[in-house]
Parts: sequence; C-alpha cells; structure tokens
Amino acid sequence: MPGAMSQLSQLDCAIVHDWFPVVSGGERVVQQMVEVFPGSTIYTLFDFLSDEERKEVLSERPLKVSRLNRLPGIRRYYRALLLACTREIEVFDLSDHEIVLSSSAALAKGVITSPDQLHFAYVHSPARYAWDLTHEYIGGIGGVLGPVKRLIAHEMMHRFRKWDSRTPNLVDHFIANSHFIKRRIWKIYRREAEVIYPPVDVERFALSDAPREDYFLFASRLVPYKRARMVVEAFSQRPDLKLRVVGDGPEMGAVKAAAGSNVEILGHLPFEGLIKQMQGARAFVFAALEDFGIAPVEAQACGTPVIALGAGGTAETVRPLGEDMPTGIWFKEQRLDSLLAALDEFVAKEGVFAPADCRKNAESFSSDRFRSELGSYISDKTGA
Repeated sequence: MPGAMSQLSQLDCAIVHDWFPVVSGGERVVQQMVEVFPGSTIYTLFDFLSDEERKEVLSERPLKVSRLNRLPGIRRYYRALLLACTREIEVFDLSDHEIVLSSSAALAKGVITSPDQLHFAYVHSPARYAWDLTHEYIGGIGGVLGPVKRLIAHEMMHRFRKWDSRTPNLVDHFIANSHFIKRRIWKIYRREAEVIYPPVDVERFALSDAPREDYFLFASRLVPYKRARMVVEAFSQRPDLKLRVVGDGPEMGAVKAAAGSNVEILGHLPFEGLIKQMQGARAFVFAALEDFGIAPVEAQACGTPVIALGAGGTAETVRPLGEDMPTGIWFKEQRLDSLLAALDEFVAKEGVFAPADCRKNAESFSSDRFRSELGSYISDKTGA
C-alpha cells in the first residue's frame, strides 16, 4: 500500500466539499482526503472557517469558493439558497484535474466532469431533508407564515429532487460512509456503493486510569433529531441514575424543563472537558438515528460503553450484548420505554463491558484506516 499511496499522491485531484461552516465530521473527512492527495485543489460553495481552522483542515492547499460566498451576511442564510447552490456547483471548472473526489451530503457530487475524468463521490448521506425526512422537515416549519413557508419548501424540495436525481449520472464510483447509507444510496439513486467508514481521530481520546464515576453522559448539539429531551425524560424517571448533559442548542429550554434533580446540564464544554466527561462516565447515551455517528466511537475510544439506538450508523459501530467483546447495548426504537428498558439492562449487566474492548473497537475506525481504504479503492479503480 505505501507504493500505491505514493503514486496516488502524484495525481492531480479536485476535492469538492458542499461547504465549510465549521470544523465537524464532514470537514475531518476532507482533511484526510487532503492527506491522501496532498497536491489537491479544494472547491466549495461556502467557506466560513477561521484562518487557523482552514490551515488545520486543508494544509494550505488552494481553496476555490463560489460567488455566493460574497453575498452580504451570507453566513446567516446560506442554507436557504439550496436551489441557487445547485446551479453554482455546476459553475466550477474542474477540467484541468485528473480525478475528482467529492465529499457530499447534498450538492458536491453534482459537479460537472469530462468523460476522461473519474469522479469518486464520498456520500455522507443523500439529502435527508429532500428525501426520506422531507415530510418531517417541512412539517416542523411553523410561525405566523407557516403555511406559506411550507408551501414554498415543498416546491423547493420538489425542484431539488429533480436536480438531485440527475447527479448520479455524473458519478463513476459511489462510496458510502456506512452500510446504512449504502442502502439509502441504492433506494434513492439505484447505484451500488463501496462502504468506507469515515475517519475518527481516536488518538485524541484515551483510556484513563481514574476510576469511573457514578453518572451517565449525553453529549451532543441540542437539536430535535438528537432526541436529547427523550434521554433527559428517561433519566428523570430513574432518579437513582445520574445523567450529565453536555451541549447547547435550540432544544436547551425543553431539555431544562424535562430535567429532574438527578440531571446535571453542563452546557458547552471545551474539548478537554468533554474527554474528561467521557472517560469518567459509566456509559455514553446516544439516541439519534445517525448516518454514522462519530461521538459513540469517540466514547468507546475512552473505554466507555455506549447505550445507543440499534439502527443507522450506531448499529455498525457499537457491538451489542450477545456478540464477542460487546461495547454497548442497543435499544430498538426512539421511544421512552425502549430507552428505559436499555438502561435497566445496562445496570444489570454493566460488568460485562471492558474498557479495553471498547477501545479496540474504536480503533477500527481510525484515520489511518480511512486513508488506507480510500487510497486502496481509488488506486484499484484508477490503476495508479
């Protein structure tokens, strides 16, 4: 593989990413793509990163940004320009590059390529707000002009789906970030995909020699699909179990209202504080239906077992009871009674979970593994 990686590094690659609002999971994927293709040029619709963040992610590689990025106050409303973005992603001229590698959760895979270029699309997810979650997404639009906004949103999603349905024809090879997303790619685009799990920087997380403390941990942005309120309500019904909540967001008010005296809300914590909380918890609780879900892997890297929904990405990253070297417990549905049953099962069988097993499982999702698998796949398809 080292020889193949050396040959790949010589290829002139265009890396296309939807947008760079913050440094999160998708941006970490791009960071590792740049490691595989150190001579790449990066293209994106919007760039809101600081100079320090940009240097960390892109290693000072050239970054070309769309004209939309120059609109006044664009950071506040860029997501509302979805249809304009479908046009703008097609404006990028990639004709000078040998291969194209897109990192796409909606738009990047829609770039125009020539017959002589191979386009590899790493898909974090087909745009869920336009496909399987469109009714949930639009139904949540309220306010005084709610009916009008919903009517506009329906038309916008309809037009986006028509555009999105054409984009698979521009992709030579699909790569999915989980088997869950592989199935969604087939359902929506009728294309097969290779599965390469995204990189998790497990080296930034570590086992601790300190004894575990008497609390469970929920850490996430407090937005509806993360189901923070459901988790807090579950622990409020189990006053003998303590929960700490790390994170902030629009659901904070609802979370505080649902919290009993056994629930401690810590808000946003710096990275070092989050690691300390993960290392000390009895278990990490994760209730979202995620495409992959990095936080449960990070918790396991700290030796902490996970109580997670047994669907979506976490069904592929958490080894449940009944398997060798289990690292957590699955609950079947995003329902309060299902989560409560999982909490009871964990308390009864807590001694089964070994920190070393959790750490070993997390290491199978490392950044080194991602670069090796991505490089091998592209090398095989290009003959490099």
